[in-house]
Amino acid sequence: MDDFTQEELRALDSEGRALLTQHKICTWEGKEKTLTLINVYCPHADPGKPERLAFKMRFYRLLQIRAEALLAAGSHVIILGDLNTAHRPIDHWDAVNLECFEEDPSRKWMDHLLSNLGCQAGSHTGPFIDSYRCFHPKQKGAFTCWSTVSGARHLNYGSRLDYVLGDRTLVMDTFQASFLLPEVMGSDHCPVGAVLSVSSVPAKQCPPLCTRFLPEFAGTQLKILRFLVRLEQDPVFRQSALQLSNQTPVQMRQNKARVRSTRSRPSQAGSSRGQKNLMSYFQPSSSRPQASPNLELPSLGTLVTPKTSEEDMMANVVEGRAKASQAKDEKEVRTSFWKSLLGGPLPMPLCGGHREPCVMRTVKKPGPNLGRHFYVCARPQGPPTDPSSRCSFFLWSRPG
Repeated sequence: MDDFTQEELRALDSEGRALLTQHKICTWEGKEKTLTLINVYCPHADPGKPERLAFKMRFYRLLQIRAEALLAAGSHVIILGDLNTAHRPIDHWDAVNLECFEEDPSRKWMDHLLSNLGCQAGSHTGPFIDSYRCFHPKQKGAFTCWSTVSGARHLNYGSRLDYVLGDRTLVMDTFQASFLLPEVMGSDHCPVGAVLSVSSVPAKQCPPLCTRFLPEFAGTQLKILRFLVRLEQDPVFRQSALQLSNQTPVQMRQNKARVRSTRSRPSQAGSSRGQKNLMSYFQPSSSRPQASPNLELPSLGTLVTPKTSEEDMMANVVEGRAKASQAKDEKEVRTSFWKSLLGGPLPMPLCGGHREPCVMRTVKKPGPNLGRHFYVCARPQGPPTDPSSRCSFFLWSRPG
Protein backbone atom coordinates (compact mmCIF):
# COMPACT_ATOMS: atom_id res chain seq x y z
CA MET A 1 0.00 0.00 0.00
CA ASP A 2 3.01 2.27 0.21
CA ASP A 3 2.89 2.56 -3.60
CA PHE A 4 -0.33 4.59 -3.39
CA THR A 5 -0.91 8.08 -2.07
CA GLN A 6 -4.04 8.95 -0.12
CA GLU A 7 -5.35 10.99 -3.05
CA GLU A 8 -4.82 8.05 -5.42
CA LEU A 9 -6.58 5.65 -3.07
CA ARG A 10 -9.56 7.97 -2.83
CA ALA A 11 -9.65 8.32 -6.62
CA LEU A 12 -9.54 4.55 -7.16
CA ASP A 13 -12.34 4.04 -4.64
CA SER A 14 -14.47 6.98 -5.79
CA GLU A 15 -16.10 5.05 -8.66
CA GLY A 16 -17.47 2.33 -6.35
CA ARG A 17 -16.09 -0.58 -8.38
CA ALA A 18 -15.55 -3.13 -5.59
CA LEU A 19 -17.74 -4.67 -2.90
CA LEU A 20 -16.06 -6.81 -0.23
CA THR A 21 -17.93 -9.13 2.13
CA GLN A 22 -16.66 -11.78 4.55
CA HIS A 23 -18.42 -15.04 5.46
CA LYS A 24 -17.86 -18.03 7.73
CA ILE A 25 -17.87 -21.38 5.91
CA CYS A 26 -17.57 -24.98 7.01
CA THR A 27 -15.64 -27.41 4.79
CA TRP A 28 -16.45 -31.08 4.28
CA GLU A 29 -13.79 -31.83 6.91
CA GLY A 30 -15.78 -29.84 9.48
CA LYS A 31 -13.29 -26.98 9.64
CA GLU A 32 -14.51 -23.40 9.87
CA LYS A 33 -12.82 -20.96 7.55
CA THR A 34 -13.25 -17.32 6.58
CA LEU A 35 -14.22 -16.66 2.97
CA THR A 36 -13.84 -13.17 1.51
CA LEU A 37 -15.81 -12.31 -1.64
CA ILE A 38 -14.53 -9.39 -3.71
CA ASN A 39 -17.17 -8.48 -6.28
CA VAL A 40 -15.62 -6.14 -8.86
CA TYR A 41 -16.45 -4.13 -11.95
CA CYS A 42 -13.01 -3.28 -13.27
CA PRO A 43 -12.45 -0.15 -15.39
CA HIS A 44 -12.54 -0.20 -19.18
CA ALA A 45 -9.47 0.98 -21.07
CA ASP A 46 -10.72 3.44 -23.69
CA PRO A 47 -8.28 3.61 -26.64
CA GLY A 48 -8.99 7.32 -26.99
CA LYS A 49 -8.22 8.04 -23.34
CA PRO A 50 -4.74 6.81 -22.31
CA GLU A 51 -5.31 7.95 -18.74
CA ARG A 52 -8.04 5.32 -18.35
CA LEU A 53 -5.55 2.54 -19.12
CA ALA A 54 -3.28 3.85 -16.36
CA PHE A 55 -6.29 4.01 -14.02
CA LYS A 56 -7.24 0.44 -14.91
CA MET A 57 -3.73 -0.91 -14.23
CA ARG A 58 -3.54 0.88 -10.87
CA PHE A 59 -6.94 -0.58 -9.97
CA TYR A 60 -5.64 -4.06 -10.87
CA ARG A 61 -2.57 -3.51 -8.74
CA LEU A 62 -4.60 -2.39 -5.72
CA LEU A 63 -6.99 -5.33 -6.13
CA GLN A 64 -4.11 -7.80 -6.16
CA ILE A 65 -2.48 -6.25 -3.09
CA ARG A 66 -5.74 -6.43 -1.14
CA ALA A 67 -6.46 -10.03 -2.19
CA GLU A 68 -2.97 -11.24 -1.35
CA ALA A 69 -3.11 -9.49 2.04
CA LEU A 70 -6.35 -11.32 2.84
CA LEU A 71 -4.75 -14.63 1.84
CA ALA A 72 -1.78 -13.90 4.08
CA ALA A 73 -4.19 -13.23 6.97
CA GLY A 74 -5.61 -16.76 6.65
CA SER A 75 -8.79 -16.08 4.67
CA HIS A 76 -9.90 -17.78 1.47
CA VAL A 77 -10.56 -15.29 -1.31
CA ILE A 78 -12.82 -15.29 -4.38
CA ILE A 79 -12.60 -12.49 -6.93
CA LEU A 80 -15.64 -12.46 -9.17
CA GLY A 81 -17.26 -10.09 -11.60
CA ASP A 82 -16.40 -8.15 -14.73
CA LEU A 83 -12.61 -7.93 -15.04
CA ASN A 84 -12.96 -6.23 -18.46
CA THR A 85 -10.16 -8.31 -20.01
CA ALA A 86 -10.27 -11.41 -22.22
CA HIS A 87 -7.35 -13.40 -20.86
CA ARG A 88 -6.48 -15.89 -23.60
CA PRO A 89 -7.12 -16.02 -27.38
CA ILE A 90 -9.71 -18.72 -26.70
CA ASP A 91 -11.63 -16.12 -24.66
CA HIS A 92 -11.97 -13.70 -27.59
CA TRP A 93 -13.61 -14.48 -30.93
CA ASP A 94 -11.43 -12.18 -33.04
CA ALA A 95 -8.16 -12.48 -31.14
CA VAL A 96 -6.17 -13.41 -34.28
CA ASN A 97 -6.93 -10.02 -35.83
CA LEU A 98 -6.04 -8.00 -32.73
CA GLU A 99 -2.61 -6.45 -32.79
CA CYS A 100 -0.26 -7.57 -30.01
CA PHE A 101 -2.96 -9.54 -28.21
CA GLU A 102 -0.57 -11.28 -25.83
CA GLU A 103 1.35 -8.05 -25.10
CA ASP A 104 -1.63 -6.23 -23.65
CA PRO A 105 -0.74 -5.04 -20.10
CA SER A 106 -4.09 -6.22 -18.73
CA ARG A 107 -3.45 -9.76 -19.99
CA LYS A 108 0.08 -9.73 -18.63
CA TRP A 109 -1.33 -8.79 -15.21
CA MET A 110 -3.73 -11.74 -15.38
CA ASP A 111 -0.83 -14.02 -16.34
CA HIS A 112 0.90 -13.18 -13.05
CA LEU A 113 -2.29 -13.37 -11.01
CA LEU A 114 -3.44 -16.79 -12.23
CA SER A 115 -1.94 -20.24 -12.18
CA ASN A 116 -1.62 -22.37 -15.29
CA LEU A 117 -4.80 -23.82 -16.74
CA GLY A 118 -6.08 -27.24 -15.80
CA CYS A 119 -5.37 -26.91 -12.08
CA GLN A 120 -1.97 -28.46 -12.62
CA ALA A 121 1.39 -27.29 -11.38
CA GLY A 122 3.65 -25.70 -13.95
CA SER A 123 6.33 -23.12 -14.53
CA HIS A 124 4.18 -20.38 -13.09
CA THR A 125 1.79 -20.71 -10.17
CA GLY A 126 -0.08 -17.57 -9.32
CA PRO A 127 -2.19 -17.29 -6.16
CA PHE A 128 -5.52 -17.64 -8.02
CA ILE A 129 -7.16 -20.00 -10.52
CA ASP A 130 -9.64 -19.22 -13.27
CA SER A 131 -12.35 -21.66 -12.17
CA TYR A 132 -14.09 -21.90 -15.55
CA ARG A 133 -10.90 -22.80 -17.42
CA CYS A 134 -10.06 -25.23 -14.63
CA PHE A 135 -13.15 -27.27 -15.48
CA HIS A 136 -13.39 -26.37 -19.20
CA PRO A 137 -9.82 -25.77 -20.39
CA LYS A 138 -10.55 -26.17 -24.12
CA GLN A 139 -14.16 -24.96 -24.38
CA LYS A 140 -14.49 -22.60 -27.36
CA GLY A 141 -17.20 -19.99 -27.77
CA ALA A 142 -17.53 -19.58 -24.00
CA PHE A 143 -18.28 -15.86 -23.96
CA THR A 144 -19.98 -13.61 -21.44
CA CYS A 145 -20.15 -10.23 -23.24
CA TRP A 146 -21.50 -9.23 -26.66
CA SER A 147 -22.07 -5.94 -28.47
CA THR A 148 -25.73 -4.96 -28.32
CA VAL A 149 -25.38 -2.40 -31.14
CA SER A 150 -24.25 -4.95 -33.72
CA GLY A 151 -26.46 -7.80 -32.46
CA ALA A 152 -23.39 -9.98 -31.98
CA ARG A 153 -25.04 -12.14 -29.34
CA HIS A 154 -27.27 -13.74 -31.98
CA LEU A 155 -24.21 -15.41 -33.54
CA ASN A 156 -22.18 -15.64 -30.30
CA TYR A 157 -19.55 -13.18 -31.52
CA GLY A 158 -18.19 -11.93 -28.21
CA SER A 159 -15.57 -12.35 -25.49
CA ARG A 160 -15.24 -13.67 -21.94
CA LEU A 161 -14.79 -10.77 -19.55
CA ASP A 162 -16.51 -12.15 -16.44
CA TYR A 163 -14.73 -14.59 -14.11
CA VAL A 164 -14.91 -16.48 -10.83
CA LEU A 165 -11.33 -16.57 -9.55
CA GLY A 166 -10.54 -18.51 -6.38
CA ASP A 167 -7.35 -19.08 -4.47
CA ARG A 168 -5.60 -22.34 -5.36
CA THR A 169 -6.43 -24.22 -2.15
CA LEU A 170 -10.10 -23.24 -2.23
CA VAL A 171 -10.60 -24.18 -5.88
CA MET A 172 -8.83 -27.52 -5.69
CA ASP A 173 -10.50 -28.56 -2.40
CA THR A 174 -14.05 -27.22 -2.61
CA PHE A 175 -14.98 -26.17 -6.19
CA GLN A 176 -17.25 -28.71 -7.88
CA ALA A 177 -18.28 -26.79 -11.01
CA SER A 178 -17.99 -23.46 -12.78
CA PHE A 179 -20.49 -22.34 -15.40
CA LEU A 180 -21.77 -19.56 -17.67
CA LEU A 181 -25.42 -18.67 -18.32
CA PRO A 182 -25.51 -17.13 -21.82
CA GLU A 183 -29.22 -17.88 -22.17
CA VAL A 184 -30.07 -15.38 -19.40
CA MET A 185 -30.93 -12.09 -21.10
CA GLY A 186 -31.24 -8.57 -19.74
CA SER A 187 -27.76 -7.13 -20.28
CA ASP A 188 -24.83 -7.15 -22.68
CA HIS A 189 -23.20 -9.51 -20.13
CA CYS A 190 -24.44 -12.87 -18.90
CA PRO A 191 -24.21 -14.30 -15.35
CA VAL A 192 -21.34 -16.57 -14.29
CA GLY A 193 -21.16 -18.82 -11.24
CA ALA A 194 -19.53 -21.70 -9.42
CA VAL A 195 -20.55 -24.54 -7.08
CA LEU A 196 -18.62 -25.11 -3.82
CA SER A 197 -18.87 -28.07 -1.47
CA VAL A 198 -19.07 -25.93 1.65
CA SER A 199 -21.83 -24.81 3.99
CA SER A 200 -22.30 -21.34 5.39
CA VAL A 201 -22.07 -20.75 9.12
CA PRO A 202 -24.71 -18.27 10.28
CA ALA A 203 -23.39 -15.27 12.15
CA LYS A 204 -24.29 -14.74 15.79
CA GLN A 205 -25.53 -11.27 15.03
CA CYS A 206 -26.12 -9.17 11.92
CA PRO A 207 -23.52 -6.62 10.87
CA PRO A 208 -24.07 -3.09 12.19
CA LEU A 209 -24.74 -1.79 8.66
CA CYS A 210 -27.33 -4.49 7.90
CA THR A 211 -30.49 -3.26 6.20
CA ARG A 212 -32.72 -4.56 8.95
CA PHE A 213 -31.27 -1.94 11.29
CA LEU A 214 -32.37 0.95 9.10
CA PRO A 215 -35.41 2.77 10.55
CA GLU A 216 -37.56 2.25 7.43
CA PHE A 217 -37.04 -1.54 7.64
CA ALA A 218 -37.28 -1.94 11.43
CA GLY A 219 -40.87 -3.21 11.25
CA THR A 220 -42.27 -0.49 13.55
CA GLN A 221 -44.41 2.43 12.55
CA LEU A 222 -42.52 5.71 12.39
CA LYS A 223 -43.76 8.81 14.16
CA ILE A 224 -44.80 11.76 12.07
CA LEU A 225 -42.23 13.89 13.90
CA ARG A 226 -39.46 12.02 12.04
CA PHE A 227 -40.68 13.58 8.81
CA LEU A 228 -40.74 17.14 10.20
CA VAL A 229 -37.67 19.35 10.28
CA ARG A 230 -37.32 22.29 12.63
CA LEU A 231 -36.88 25.50 10.64
CA GLU A 232 -34.86 28.48 11.73
CA GLN A 233 -37.21 31.38 12.51
CA ASP A 234 -36.72 34.78 10.93
CA PRO A 235 -35.22 37.34 13.40
CA VAL A 236 -38.01 39.85 12.61
CA PHE A 237 -40.67 37.21 13.23
CA ARG A 238 -38.96 36.16 16.46
CA GLN A 239 -38.87 39.81 17.68
CA SER A 240 -42.54 40.39 16.88
CA ALA A 241 -43.49 37.16 18.60
CA LEU A 242 -41.52 38.27 21.67
CA GLN A 243 -43.35 41.62 21.73
CA LEU A 244 -46.73 39.88 21.58
CA SER A 245 -45.80 37.59 24.45
CA ASN A 246 -44.85 40.61 26.62
CA GLN A 247 -48.22 42.38 26.20
CA THR A 248 -50.51 42.75 29.18
CA PRO A 249 -54.07 41.38 29.10
CA VAL A 250 -55.45 44.93 28.78
CA GLN A 251 -53.30 45.63 25.71
CA MET A 252 -54.37 42.35 24.13
CA ARG A 253 -58.09 43.23 24.60
CA GLN A 254 -57.50 46.65 23.07
CA ASN A 255 -55.79 45.12 20.03
CA LYS A 256 -58.69 42.70 19.53
CA ALA A 257 -61.22 45.54 19.75
CA ARG A 258 -59.21 47.56 17.24
CA VAL A 259 -59.17 44.64 14.83
CA ARG A 260 -62.95 44.19 15.14
CA SER A 261 -63.59 47.86 14.46
CA THR A 262 -61.51 47.86 11.29
CA ARG A 263 -63.36 44.93 9.74
CA SER A 264 -65.77 45.87 6.97
CA ARG A 265 -69.43 45.19 7.76
CA PRO A 266 -71.75 43.85 5.13
CA SER A 267 -74.22 46.31 3.64
CA GLN A 268 -77.81 46.39 4.68
CA ALA A 269 -78.88 45.28 1.22
CA GLY A 270 -76.65 42.27 1.38
CA SER A 271 -77.72 41.37 4.91
CA SER A 272 -81.38 41.45 4.04
CA ARG A 273 -81.00 38.86 1.37
CA GLY A 274 -80.38 35.87 3.61
CA GLN A 275 -80.77 32.32 2.42
CA LYS A 276 -83.10 31.72 -0.49
CA ASN A 277 -86.17 29.56 -0.26
CA LEU A 278 -86.13 26.33 -2.25
CA MET A 279 -89.36 27.35 -4.03
CA SER A 280 -87.63 30.44 -5.43
CA TYR A 281 -85.80 28.26 -7.90
CA PHE A 282 -89.07 27.04 -9.42
CA GLN A 283 -90.62 30.48 -10.03
CA PRO A 284 -90.59 31.91 -13.55
CA SER A 285 -87.72 34.23 -14.16
CA SER A 286 -88.57 37.87 -14.86
CA SER A 287 -85.72 38.13 -17.38
CA ARG A 288 -87.30 35.53 -19.70
CA PRO A 289 -89.07 37.28 -22.62
CA GLN A 290 -92.87 36.98 -22.48
CA ALA A 291 -94.84 36.18 -25.55
CA SER A 292 -96.84 39.19 -26.69
CA PRO A 293 -100.56 38.53 -27.02
CA ASN A 294 -100.76 40.78 -30.12
CA LEU A 295 -97.93 38.88 -31.97
CA GLU A 296 -99.28 37.37 -35.18
CA LEU A 297 -97.90 33.98 -36.09
CA PRO A 298 -97.38 33.12 -39.73
CA SER A 299 -99.83 30.75 -41.28
CA LEU A 300 -98.92 27.16 -42.01
CA GLY A 301 -99.15 27.76 -45.74
CA THR A 302 -96.44 30.39 -45.76
CA LEU A 303 -93.97 28.01 -44.04
CA VAL A 304 -94.25 25.32 -46.71
CA THR A 305 -91.75 25.85 -49.54
CA PRO A 306 -92.95 25.25 -53.07
CA LYS A 307 -91.87 22.09 -54.79
CA THR A 308 -88.66 22.33 -56.86
CA SER A 309 -89.00 21.47 -60.51
CA GLU A 310 -87.08 18.58 -62.06
CA GLU A 311 -84.84 20.96 -63.99
CA ASP A 312 -83.80 22.78 -60.84
CA MET A 313 -82.94 19.49 -59.12
CA MET A 314 -80.74 18.39 -62.02
CA ALA A 315 -78.98 21.74 -62.03
CA ASN A 316 -78.25 21.41 -58.30
CA VAL A 317 -76.80 17.91 -58.80
CA VAL A 318 -74.54 19.04 -61.64
CA GLU A 319 -73.37 22.05 -59.65
CA GLY A 320 -72.56 19.87 -56.62
CA ARG A 321 -70.52 17.42 -58.71
CA ALA A 322 -68.58 20.27 -60.27
CA LYS A 323 -67.73 21.71 -56.86
CA ALA A 324 -66.60 18.27 -55.56
CA SER A 325 -64.41 17.73 -58.63
CA GLN A 326 -62.88 21.18 -58.22
CA ALA A 327 -62.13 20.54 -54.51
CA LYS A 328 -60.54 17.18 -55.37
CA ASP A 329 -58.32 18.81 -57.99
CA GLU A 330 -57.25 21.49 -55.51
CA LYS A 331 -56.40 18.82 -52.91
CA GLU A 332 -54.30 16.88 -55.41
CA VAL A 333 -52.44 20.06 -56.37
CA ARG A 334 -51.67 20.82 -52.71
CA THR A 335 -50.56 17.22 -52.07
CA SER A 336 -48.23 17.17 -55.06
CA PHE A 337 -46.78 20.53 -54.01
CA TRP A 338 -45.93 19.35 -50.49
CA LYS A 339 -44.53 16.07 -51.80
CA SER A 340 -42.19 17.98 -54.09
CA LEU A 341 -41.18 20.25 -51.22
CA LEU A 342 -40.81 17.51 -48.56
CA GLY A 343 -39.46 14.50 -50.36
CA GLY A 344 -39.11 12.38 -47.18
CA PRO A 345 -36.27 9.98 -46.35
CA LEU A 346 -34.48 8.28 -49.19
CA PRO A 347 -34.78 4.50 -49.45
CA MET A 348 -32.06 2.53 -47.72
CA PRO A 349 -29.30 1.28 -50.02
CA LEU A 350 -28.81 -2.45 -50.46
CA CYS A 351 -25.72 -4.11 -49.00
CA GLY A 352 -23.30 -5.74 -51.43
CA GLY A 353 -23.16 -9.14 -49.76
CA HIS A 354 -26.86 -9.95 -49.34
CA ARG A 355 -28.68 -7.28 -51.41
CA GLU A 356 -30.76 -6.40 -48.37
CA PRO A 357 -31.68 -2.93 -46.98
CA CYS A 358 -28.94 -1.46 -44.79
CA VAL A 359 -29.19 0.32 -41.45
CA MET A 360 -27.94 3.84 -40.74
CA ARG A 361 -25.35 4.44 -38.03
CA THR A 362 -23.77 7.60 -36.63
CA VAL A 363 -20.09 8.22 -35.90
CA LYS A 364 -19.70 8.90 -32.16
CA LYS A 365 -15.91 8.79 -31.93
CA PRO A 366 -14.32 12.24 -31.65
CA GLY A 367 -12.64 13.31 -34.85
CA PRO A 368 -13.32 14.91 -38.23
CA ASN A 369 -16.21 12.50 -38.94
CA LEU A 370 -18.01 12.99 -35.63
CA GLY A 371 -21.77 13.07 -36.21
CA ARG A 372 -21.65 11.80 -39.80
CA HIS A 373 -24.10 9.08 -40.89
CA PHE A 374 -23.18 5.91 -42.76
CA TYR A 375 -24.83 2.69 -43.93
CA VAL A 376 -23.81 -0.87 -43.03
CA CYS A 377 -25.30 -4.31 -43.44
CA ALA A 378 -28.31 -4.87 -41.16
CA ARG A 379 -27.40 -8.45 -40.24
CA PRO A 380 -25.82 -9.23 -36.83
CA GLN A 381 -22.06 -9.16 -36.48
CA GLY A 382 -20.41 -12.55 -36.61
CA PRO A 383 -17.44 -14.52 -37.93
CA PRO A 384 -16.35 -13.51 -41.43
CA THR A 385 -16.64 -17.15 -42.51
CA ASP A 386 -20.33 -17.30 -41.55
CA PRO A 387 -22.48 -16.34 -44.59
CA SER A 388 -25.40 -15.39 -42.32
CA SER A 389 -23.35 -12.70 -40.52
CA ARG A 390 -22.86 -9.08 -41.47
CA CYS A 391 -21.04 -8.38 -44.73
CA SER A 392 -18.34 -5.73 -45.13
CA PHE A 393 -20.57 -3.21 -46.94
CA PHE A 394 -19.97 0.44 -45.96
CA LEU A 395 -21.31 3.66 -47.48
CA TRP A 396 -21.23 7.24 -46.26
CA SER A 397 -24.58 9.01 -46.23
CA ARG A 398 -24.74 12.05 -48.49
CA PRO A 399 -25.33 15.36 -46.67
CA GLY A 400 -28.99 16.15 -46.25
